[in-house]
Amino acid sequence: MSKLLSLAQKLDLCEFLNSFSSYFAREKEIAFEGDYAVFSALLKDLEPLTLPTLPKVKNLDTQLVHLQKSGVLHLEEIFEFSKILLFFHALKTLSSLPKMGVFRDWVDKIELPSHLLKIARFFEEDGEIKEGIYPELDQIRYNLSSIQSQIKSALSSTLSQTSLAPYLVDKQVHFINNSECLLLKSGFNHFIKGMILSRSSGGFFYLCPESILKLKEKESNLKDLYQTQIYSICKELSKEFSKSLLFLKFINKAFDKLDHLYSRILFARDKNLEFAYKHNGSEIILKDYAHPNLKNPKLLNLEFKKNLLMITGVNAGGKTMLLKSILSSVFLSSLLLPQKINATHSRIGSFKHIEAIISDPQNSKDDISTFAGRMLEISHILNTPSLLLAIDEIELGTDADEASSLYKEILEHLLSKGAKIIITTHHKRLASLMATNPQVELYAALFDEKNQIPTFSFLKGSIGKSYAFETALRYHIPHSLIQRAREHYGEDKEKLNALIEKSTLLELELYEEKLKLQEQNDKLYKKRQELEEQIEANTKALQKEKNRLEQIYQEALSELKKEAKTLGEIHQNMNKSSQILKNAQTPSPALPQSPREYKIGERIKYGKNRGVIKGKSGSLYLIECDDGFKLKVEANSLKPCGTPPPTLSPKNKVIAPKNSVGVSLDLHGLRAEEALERADKFISDCLLAGYDEVLIYHGIGGGILSKVIKDFLSTHPKVISFSDAPPQMGGFGAKVVKL
Repeated sequence: MSKLLSLAQKLDLCEFLNSFSSYFAREKEIAFEGDYAVFSALLKDLEPLTLPTLPKVKNLDTQLVHLQKSGVLHLEEIFEFSKILLFFHALKTLSSLPKMGVFRDWVDKIELPSHLLKIARFFEEDGEIKEGIYPELDQIRYNLSSIQSQIKSALSSTLSQTSLAPYLVDKQVHFINNSECLLLKSGFNHFIKGMILSRSSGGFFYLCPESILKLKEKESNLKDLYQTQIYSICKELSKEFSKSLLFLKFINKAFDKLDHLYSRILFARDKNLEFAYKHNGSEIILKDYAHPNLKNPKLLNLEFKKNLLMITGVNAGGKTMLLKSILSSVFLSSLLLPQKINATHSRIGSFKHIEAIISDPQNSKDDISTFAGRMLEISHILNTPSLLLAIDEIELGTDADEASSLYKEILEHLLSKGAKIIITTHHKRLASLMATNPQVELYAALFDEKNQIPTFSFLKGSIGKSYAFETALRYHIPHSLIQRAREHYGEDKEKLNALIEKSTLLELELYEEKLKLQEQNDKLYKKRQELEEQIEANTKALQKEKNRLEQIYQEALSELKKEAKTLGEIHQNMNKSSQILKNAQTPSPALPQSPREYKIGERIKYGKNRGVIKGKSGSLYLIECDDGFKLKVEANSLKPCGTPPPTLSPKNKVIAPKNSVGVSLDLHGLRAEEALERADKFISDCLLAGYDEVLIYHGIGGGILSKVIKDFLSTHPKVISFSDAPPQMGGFGAKVVKL
């Protein structure tokens, strides 16, 4: 726990954590014990619910040890257990509890022993045993109350005596050594008897009157009897508790578990915070995040997907707070504590270890000891697995050039061990050394040169300037000193820094270009592999077809060679051979090939029809033929065609045949049964051909064939709608059918 508090102190989270701790029903550590996944699942399920208020309860670990050793608990300790039992009973009977869910399952598994619940109901809200439970105890209480009333009455009577009035310092009843008494002046002994309990600082006497002494003695005896009775009851109840010791241990931990969860929810509601649950991996994405210690903060939006984040730029520009904010988000997420964040659009990785090496600029430290201390801290974590590490002002405490080389090697070693690292630095050399590493991201704190102030915003992919002179001027360092410092620093050094920044940015640009070229190269290589696979597949398909034809040829030849005794058998063999060859003429499956892509509006040819591409749905193209019909067809059935559409008037519009299936059917002169058979086959063929719209001629005549076709189309499952054709296409004697 000390390590947790140390990290919280470094990240400026102590005030936030103390504020949260006040929500606990009983004092405990902030970190919870148990599986993170189980706790987070319970928390998500519990978040929208409103539970009864958890009672304030004392720590009962010592009391559980006493019970284990067959000890006797005090009445107030038994009452503490009773409060927990009664709370869980109220929770289990809560009408608003959902019927199912992770939290409901957890509550349902808690079975409260009836004899313990019975004991829990013995108590009043103040911890006193209710009347009617133990009659002997009730009688003692009654007697005590009666004696106390007599004492009060006797004191009132004594104070009202006129003979005692001159000796009364005041008319109050005082308590000395838990006994009622009067404050009297000297000489009182001539008028009242009693026991002097004490002397006041003014020399007066605290006197317990004789009449009160006898009543106090009776009260004392009754109190002793009361304590004896209470001890007997505690002994009896402790024995009952010992029988369910394992359950009491369980329910005690269950109370702490629920206290951990619900206090987090109440804290989030009061402070308007959200829960950002950690995910597998090391990616950190923060959306609208604010560090808890900041007042009126500028919300942070950051994507930290690589393994090292280098933050450079202006002094007092928010570099350290950015570093602390990133670590704080992970730290609070690991403790399941709510934060100021847009949790829906944020993503926080999972780390077993979080380390922060953060200097305090307000503390005066010796440079050598600071550097030595840092080296010692780093040496302890060099091989730590699943590590999130933050180092503020990484160059602090030693020579800049030496530090650049040293820290480059340290950082690369940590990266090789899988660490996720955040550093702030003014080392342009270190930044330039690390910038082209593919695992590194750069963020630069920006400076408003016009207004000479930091903006507290950051530019991704850039190395920032420290603006030391400008910052010093802003903090009231005399302009003359800064001017001399600029002259001493020199124009050449300033140009060198600018060149370092520019060269680093150029290296980054070249690296980005290299990545793009590599990506293009990978795509071309993948395309080449696909083409090679296509060629291989075509070759195999061609060989398969060749083997099939060879086999058919051999079968036909074998039939011809069969011995035939009569002319009829010779003809029979020839017919079989002919039939085999005829079957072989059935087109074999087309060789696999990539279909050509067509653009909307492009002219195409489909069979003997020509038209234009109107749209695409999946692998099917929607085409509109020049004769007005619309079809959905595969790309393999189309061919490009540059011929413009014919300019036909509606009167001259003709229906062109397509492959072996036309887009119209003429049923004139057919009987009803034959017409229905032809119509059914026509519709099926048109569906296979991909037609969307066809024309059926049935004539007018006596109207019988028209009615039969109308009934047939009304019941066909593939017919969307039908209507009488336009006058120029048959009028009432034809139907336009949409499929």
